[in-house]
Amino acid sequence: MATKVMEPGTGMTIAIAPKNEACYVPGRREFFKYRELGVTEATGGRMRAQVTSAEKGLSEATGWHYHVCDMQFVYVLSGWVDLDFEDGRSVRLQAGDSLMLPGGTRHQETRTSETFEILEVSVPADMGTEKCDPPAGFVSR
Repeated sequence: MATKVMEPGTGMTIAIAPKNEACYVPGRREFFKYRELGVTEATGGRMRAQVTSAEKGLSEATGWHYHVCDMQFVYVLSGWVDLDFEDGRSVRLQAGDSLMLPGGTRHQETRTSETFEILEVSVPADMGTEKCDPPAGFVSR
């Protein structure tokens, strides 16, 4: 579990999450593992940070959805993930790549490498996920 020390005047605390004390929590997708990094509690819900990983690749698209948040930041630590976006782009993010997604942006994950790991940060911490229709005329590649 994360170690916390009060920071004067901020209402926040320091969050330290040692890998050997990993805390896994339920997440949006049952086929991913979500490692909580203690940031949600330390920031009083202002921000969430977690490591999302998979041990078996995604074989079918998640379906179109958007997140109810101000923004989401993703940094790929290992492997890759393919995504489609409402503006018509299809991209592959690989280890070392990052993505900042404004809240409400429609997208879907279509495939992943057999194993992968990403760092996900959202503002605020409570990031909802809503299913939605694909953009008109979108053709998945």
